Amino acid sequence: MKHLRYLRYVVLHRWCVTLECFKRGLWLRGLLHDLSKFRPSEWLPYAEHFYGRQSRPWRDATGYYEPTNTGDSAFDFAWLLHQHRNDHHWQWWSLVQDEDENYVLPMSKAARAEMLCDWIGASRAQGHGGMDGATGVRAWYKQRAAKMQLHRETREWIEREVGIRLEV
Repeated sequence: MKHLRYLRYVVLHRWCVTLECFKRGLWLRGLLHDLSKFRPSEWLPYAEHFYGRQSRPWRDATGYYEPTNTGDSAFDFAWLLHQHRNDHHWQWWSLVQDEDENYVLPMSKAARAEMLCDWIGASRAQGHGGMDGATGVRAWYKQRAAKMQLHRETREWIEREVGIRLEV
């Protein structure tokens, strides 16, 4: 049952993100979005984490879940794999340094556009922000912007697109 429930969510999420990508002319990215979630290394821990017997309350009022430090090491590792396989996650663009602060690279135009489509699609799939998902994304972004390691250029683009300006 957990696998069917997770499949239902992944298909809905991909559909909503694909529609957003198509609106921006990101045809290939829309079709390929999050295909890594179907790999066993991501699928099994995600299904168990979100829908298994030990499932945790995983979403707050905005639909956000804390993907790190969950206490579920299998899920944490699957999330790490997902970020490293998909450049539409801002974490993919953060170079972890041995001694200095992380070095953050500007996201490519296609990756940052897909990231925004992902946020909007996820908001719609989870029932937040109405048909366009923008309201849910604005609230979600405002809560997390300070924690996101985004290059200045990427942050300015995102904030223009979601219609807000934050001092981070």
